[in-house]
Amino acid sequence: MLIATGKVIAGTLKVDEDSLPEGATVTVLVLEGDETFELSSEKEAVLLAAIGEADRGETTSAADLMKQIRRKLSHTNGQGFLWRS
Repeated sequence: MLIATGKVIAGTLKVDEDSLPEGATVTVLVLEGDETFELSSEKEAVLLAAIGEADRGETTSAADLMKQIRRKLSHTNGQGFLWRS
């Protein structure tokens, strides 16, 4: 995961030239006013652990994730989702 900061100029997002690889798909979060992002200490620990996993390359490909979802959906009882771990 990469984090890049940029600025909107004339309706276009501008980031440092070498910040992102060509063709990268990005998600843009925009702060509105003085809003903050707050987590409980438990949720912060979960987030930090997940970031650590990503930094170590411990990720799941989109194709594998879709396989896992399909497998779990095939085990529903017809009354919605039954997620089992």
